[in-house]
Amino acid sequence: MITIRTATEKDTEALHEIYEPYVLDTPITFEYLVPSLEEFRGRIIDTLTNYPYLVAEDDGGRIIGYAYAHEYKARTAYDWAVEVTVYVSKKAQGMGAGKLLYQALEKELGAQNVVSLTACITGQNEHSIRFHENMGYRYVGVFEKIGYKFETWYDVVWMQKQLTQTDEPAAFIPYSQLKR
Repeated sequence: MITIRTATEKDTEALHEIYEPYVLDTPITFEYLVPSLEEFRGRIIDTLTNYPYLVAEDDGGRIIGYAYAHEYKARTAYDWAVEVTVYVSKKAQGMGAGKLLYQALEKELGAQNVVSLTACITGQNEHSIRFHENMGYRYVGVFEKIGYKFETWYDVVWMQKQLTQTDEPAAFIPYSQLKR
């Protein structure tokens, strides 16, 4: 059984270990260099101030994936929109961790009064595009040949999902202030 919980600083090494091969071996992330453990730890801490950062654990308590949200744009009018990200260990792909992480992430974001979710996906990553479609995201646009990695130009596809329909959203609640 897979369990989902909020990430902590103590998870840094396990999350970093999942992320590293994505940086080194794929165009799924456009980072060229693997961030240091300290930088990665800072990313987790910074994210948790305003947004959820969740981990998936297997039966043995090993972290097999993570997902988080961050601001879409740094303008007040975008308070109700986020960009979401998910990474699953290569060894754990196909076990359903990504789906469970996104379902839990959406629940947390709904409690924060977030309305719109966006996903920025490398255009040639058909697996991620299909995953997001299956999670209810729809294609909204593409930036052609915008990322360059491994001596290749890559497109970026944007997908979006509405958590709720509202004319007047309730105030955004930072994750660190969310009552549980």
